[in-house]
Amino acid sequence: MLKRFALLGFVLLFILQTKAQNTPKDFLPAEFHKTRRDKVREMMPANSVTIFFANAERNRANDVDYIYHQDPDFYYLTGYKEPNSVLVLFSEEQTGFNGKTFNELIYVQERDPEAEQWNGKRLGVEGVKEQLGFEMAFNGSEFSAIPVDFTSFDKVSFFDFKNDYRDKDGTEDLFDLIKTFKVKADYPVDYDATKQQLYTMITSTSVENSANVAQTLGRYLNRYSNLKEDEFLSSYVNATDEGLRNEIKEKVLKVQKSNNLDSAIISEIMNTLRETKTDEEMVLLKKAIEISAVGQIEVMKAMHPNMSETEIQGVHEYVYKKYGAEYEGYPSIVGGGNNGCILHYIENNKLEVGNDLVLMDLGAEYHGYTADVTRTIPANGKFTKEQKQIYDIVYDAQEAGIKVSVVGAPFQAPGIASNEVVAKGLLKLGIIKDISEARTYFPHGTSHYLGLDVHDKGTYGPFQPNTVITVEPGIYIPEGSDCDKKWWGIAVRIEDDILITEEGPVNLSAMAPRTTAAIEKMMKLPSPLDDFKLPALD
Repeated sequence: MLKRFALLGFVLLFILQTKAQNTPKDFLPAEFHKTRRDKVREMMPANSVTIFFANAERNRANDVDYIYHQDPDFYYLTGYKEPNSVLVLFSEEQTGFNGKTFNELIYVQERDPEAEQWNGKRLGVEGVKEQLGFEMAFNGSEFSAIPVDFTSFDKVSFFDFKNDYRDKDGTEDLFDLIKTFKVKADYPVDYDATKQQLYTMITSTSVENSANVAQTLGRYLNRYSNLKEDEFLSSYVNATDEGLRNEIKEKVLKVQKSNNLDSAIISEIMNTLRETKTDEEMVLLKKAIEISAVGQIEVMKAMHPNMSETEIQGVHEYVYKKYGAEYEGYPSIVGGGNNGCILHYIENNKLEVGNDLVLMDLGAEYHGYTADVTRTIPANGKFTKEQKQIYDIVYDAQEAGIKVSVVGAPFQAPGIASNEVVAKGLLKLGIIKDISEARTYFPHGTSHYLGLDVHDKGTYGPFQPNTVITVEPGIYIPEGSDCDKKWWGIAVRIEDDILITEEGPVNLSAMAPRTTAAIEKMMKLPSPLDDFKLPALD
């Protein structure tokens, strides 16, 4: 009887796997991930090892977890989308496993027919070898026997742990993988990654620039009160001359040599690599952006005053799914009227948007790459005089920001240009009395990197070719503001995704109308949803 049930399970699993073969084929190829691992190795210090852990599974409620999403760095380097796994990269060839040489190891979830019947197929060791191109792949349960002495390396690099993972039943989950690593790497109980990064900042800076470092450390100490208790950091900040700071630097060097753990180097490596995009990445990122732009267009055509914020959100996200986007890149923001003044408003529960402006900040995630596109439109299809005046200031600010988004420009250039336009515009309208008050109504940054994360990794140095950023100025005048009431409740943000090239900036989301005239024209067009009616419910 038991054999019959086991056979039935395997038959069901075979059927599920056969049907699952009709899936997208435009994911990044295994060779892409391999070249990224090679790039990491090239940038690693000599005699070092770097450890990457998969993202944690996170509980939603009771026995229901959130849909699993892989850590972007882990996906970037492996293409592996399952939890409970660890990647180990070595700067040089190692010898082990009966004399075999290797420079990388990956430990993954073990195949389990019963678990796969409930939650879908796992790649397993053989799948990782065949589909992702790894030669040295093992089950997670084998990580405890890894033939590596972590204490023998000059540097053991890793992203420090956030302690947001649970210990589930079994011996191969993320909790056990991290526990094993901590034991084998002699991880101190009181290890503080932020403190170690600041130590690295001290030891890697010349005496001539020590005053600048002291200022930066001071900001960290003000932000994290526990760091004030560290004698080296506090002494360095309060030192009155370069000689004293140099003495402290020598003491910090001795402390750093007491262990080989490092959580700063890998951040620098991944920030540098992920800042610029390869051709393969751009195919997926452009698709995510174009999907998001189409979402904005279709909502413009479907919009009417009786729509709810949730309904508007649903139209956007339906378009994403129609094009095969797996997720939203971040929680969708749909704010009607004064709700748009809340920068990260995600409740989206206003029942009718009426005649207000509707700020819509949404982005599709396609095969890991996320867009970030914002449009602000009048729910009734026509901007009022005041709405248009504010909108045009934001539009001009964005145009100024995009114009300076060129190779070699400082990362802050779009923000400086946009802020200047916003400040002058608000002053001209009498909303502010002094340029310095502009930040009250434009309180956020203008740009961030875009890629596998909506706020993607980067160096924040001068713009490099093949970098994608956002340019997103805004003006937000909440009810009760210190200005004429006619401006209250007006919130405008325009956000586009800009590719930095040697020939100048390219607006990848330009297909979604941006000017007031183009938006009003688009909103006059019929929508496929005009005849979509649902029965009334009590």
